[in-house]
Amino acid sequence: MAIPDPVRTNFNTLLRAAGDGNLALMECLDAETREVRYVLCAVGREAGDYVFTPFGHLADGNPYDAYLPPDPGNPTGFLSQPETGGAS
Repeated sequence: MAIPDPVRTNFNTLLRAAGDGNLALMECLDAETREVRYVLCAVGREAGDYVFTPFGHLADGNPYDAYLPPDPGNPTGFLSQPETGGAS
């Protein structure tokens, strides 16, 4: 599966921010559910103020249960069951 260019650009911006030490983890409130979320943000400066650009939030609970990864045997498909493993 091809990752869309705007998503790739955002990811590269996030990598640059991390490499420059301009990455923050902020506690925010989800605008729809009103649940607390921990949001990864790039930090910039504008007119002497800090600007936080949100990129996404950390997964609640076990991330292996939250996502279905791509199927290595099917370039357009996803695995039907989450694979457990790795560090939590």
